[in-house]
Amino acid sequence: MSFTKAFKTFLAIALSVFLGFSSFFTQDAIAQSTFSTQTEKQEFQQLIERTHEAWNSHHPHELARFYAKDADLIFYDALPMQYQGWDEYERGIQTNLFDKMPKFILSANDDLSLTRRDNLAWTTFTWHLSAELNDGTPIETDGRQTDIWEKQNGEWLIVHEHISAPVSL
Repeated sequence: MSFTKAFKTFLAIALSVFLGFSSFFTQDAIAQSTFSTQTEKQEFQQLIERTHEAWNSHHPHELARFYAKDADLIFYDALPMQYQGWDEYERGIQTNLFDKMPKFILSANDDLSLTRRDNLAWTTFTWHLSAELNDGTPIETDGRQTDIWEKQNGEWLIVHEHISAPVSL
């Protein structure tokens, strides 16, 4: 066999082996990047419980530890359409929610779904709000929420939040 033909055969075999191993490791990395244990789900259930405890405190500064502070992040809440960055969100929830509702009790339902890819995770769940306006008008409502979390410096922080409620048409 000529040197050229032997070299081409060697390259073809080496490339096949390399692609086979890289495919194996890529598939393994993908499989490991999704939630696969009850422990990981419990971690996020606890995070969501703690965020709701902070919401129920009526103090936005209690919530601050759960949210990333990047100025260009978008958060969708009940009022107004959106907030840009944590500073705007913090001021907005004080003005639009807590200043108008002396009673505000938010609780997550038991339907958490979550997915993780490396340092990003997203959670979806439904919740119930029991509140009262300043004039005494009661509010009982249900909603749904999607949070996108990013692990920053060893902690999971919300980098995007979307809250919505079913609409009757």
